[in-house]
Amino acid sequence: MFLRSLALAATLIATPATASPEQLFEDVRILAADDMAGRLVGTPGSAKARAYLIARMQGIGIEPFGEGYEQPFTTKHKDQTLNGVNLVGRIRGTGSSDRVLVIGAHYDHFGTRHGQVLNGADDNASGVAALLAIAQDFARKPPAHDVVFALWDAEEQGLYGAHAFIDSPPVPLTRIALNLNLDMLSRSDKGELWIAGAHHYPFLRARFERLVKEAPVTLKIGHDGPPWKGIDDWTAGSDHFAFHRRGIPFAYLGVEDYPDYHQPSDDFETIPKDFFARSAATAVMAARLFDRELGAIAKEAGQAK
Repeated sequence: MFLRSLALAATLIATPATASPEQLFEDVRILAADDMAGRLVGTPGSAKARAYLIARMQGIGIEPFGEGYEQPFTTKHKDQTLNGVNLVGRIRGTGSSDRVLVIGAHYDHFGTRHGQVLNGADDNASGVAALLAIAQDFARKPPAHDVVFALWDAEEQGLYGAHAFIDSPPVPLTRIALNLNLDMLSRSDKGELWIAGAHHYPFLRARFERLVKEAPVTLKIGHDGPPWKGIDDWTAGSDHFAFHRRGIPFAYLGVEDYPDYHQPSDDFETIPKDFFARSAATAVMAARLFDRELGAIAKEAGQAK
């Protein structure tokens, strides 16, 4: 069953120029290795992760805005100053529309705790790897619309990187039709991936339902309003919230919590590769769908031309 499922995912995300499942796993393995020291914002481990990600973005062919991918920001968190760095680039669309799809994932995690490294393999090296797989797929076959790829810093402290992106966007916010946020795609005790956003933006529901039918993973819709409450309502739980606060629709792909969540045991070795490959393939499928229908999504959202 594992080999058959992995082969299915490979047909969706692997072509001669796009990411193979092996590249997907390798990205997570490297980002979640002990020598990245948990990728805490403002640390050498974070800088090392950025160096790797910049090389990957360059190799894929993601175009930077201006001279480089790095977009530094400074923010206050409790009694300390955080110096974060987002990584941002784009792949240009082939069409004439000025609508933009923003695909994001946070690359930071918690560093070390009580002498143990919190490697954050699922949270969120998995989302970063899936973003890179999408970028490589779009580099192979360019999208219809411009796609901005954002790797955000300091999510764990309070979504600071995403808010910094919104405060100083590389394109006007009025052009951004949708944010696809990828945060924790590789671990699920129930074998389920969730997509959130339709409660707040009902015009997305039919598109989500199409993904549910076509996805190679068990995909469920919800966790963004009633009947979910408190921490089970993910509306403000990850970087997409920065977009939602500005009225920009979002689609959030993620999994429910599990015992290793935010623990030192969230390691690469604990990731079920079959499930992760199918989740990443679903993310690629979602990105393609949203790109195809971005103009209609913007119109249904009431965004001005």
